[in-house]
Amino acid sequence: MKLTKEIKTAILVISGILLFIFIFYYLKGENILDDSKKITAVYDNVEGLATSAAVTINGHKIGKVQSIEFTDDRSGKLNVNMLIDSDFEFSKNSTAQLYEAGLIGGKAIAIIPAFDGAPSVKSGDFLSSDVKPGLTDLVNQRLTPLQEKMETMMVSADTLLGNLNTLFDTQTKENIKSSIAELSTTIASFKSTSESLNNLVVDNTSDIGETITNFNKISEDLTTLSNSLAAADLDTIMVDLKSTISSFDQLLTNIENGEGSVGKLMKDDAVYNNLEGATKQLEQLLEDMKLNPKRYVHFSLFGKKAKQYDSEGNQIKNNK
Repeated sequence: MKLTKEIKTAILVISGILLFIFIFYYLKGENILDDSKKITAVYDNVEGLATSAAVTINGHKIGKVQSIEFTDDRSGKLNVNMLIDSDFEFSKNSTAQLYEAGLIGGKAIAIIPAFDGAPSVKSGDFLSSDVKPGLTDLVNQRLTPLQEKMETMMVSADTLLGNLNTLFDTQTKENIKSSIAELSTTIASFKSTSESLNNLVVDNTSDIGETITNFNKISEDLTTLSNSLAAADLDTIMVDLKSTISSFDQLLTNIENGEGSVGKLMKDDAVYNNLEGATKQLEQLLEDMKLNPKRYVHFSLFGKKAKQYDSEGNQIKNNK
């Protein structure tokens, strides 16, 4: 069968249209001859993510970002369309995590696969989205509190310096200088005293050594005395002491009860009264002997008879 010119022209036009459609979709990142799966994830912000960015699972590239476009609800969120070329199956409950691929490598999307028994992902499915903080975000999270603390510290330091400037007026500065000068003088005096003490110790080294020797001897004597006391029969001494105390206590009890001579003397009023009367009479006798010695003592060389007196001291006349 001979093809006419019109049929050839039609085949050529149709081929050109198909080639144009193929190239158009290829440039968009889609291969109409491939069985790639197209899935979508919604993000609030995709700063740094570009089309053709890698889509990975456990670091292995399984696809790429096909397009980024705003959602239809005018919320400002972004649909990120991804083409998955791998036949690796994972649950539609998996998560598409946006992460920083490197300091200058932009961002990429990592699929965190879920193996929960749910149906596998297929074209047209939406995955839940997540954003992993990058190095810049982590640095900002660390630096922001530190910056705030440094600012607070600077304000406090400025206030402290202001207070110090107010506190240290001219008079205070002069007082501090005077105190430092006096401290230097004190240190010099202490140094001189220390040197004097050092010289004193050096000059009396022998005396100090003798004193230490004497102290050691005294310590040895005390040790010997302690050993002697330890070796003594303290139990017998304590028993004897206890017996003596008991006897003394019994003696005091007898005296208190009026037993014995001392007890009767202390407790019997009659004995006391008799003793007091005898003492009084003895005093009267001594007084009378002092006043009238001739009444009691008579001495005569010629045998003269002594005069007699009655109880009242009157002379008794003898009638011949």
